[in-house]
Amino acid sequence: MLEVKVLGSGCPNCKRLEAETRAALDEAGMAYALTKVTEYDDIAAYGVLSTPALVINEKVVSAGRIPSRSKIVELAREVEAAQ
Repeated sequence: MLEVKVLGSGCPNCKRLEAETRAALDEAGMAYALTKVTEYDDIAAYGVLSTPALVINEKVVSAGRIPSRSKIVELAREVEAAQ
């Protein structure tokens, strides 16, 4: 199961990244647990300077943008294969 985190303050783009990530992984039939990280100190601990950011299995895979659904699935599969 993938551990997925959406880092951001709760802005519209952060909410959109969460929705797109859920939709992408659901469509791909991937098992995941998604957590939202909204505290600045927790976000900074990942070295992220711009949000929204996407973290999969503790690896930052995207920051400052919203990847397409196909890119989210691609990133998730890459992280999963590397572990």
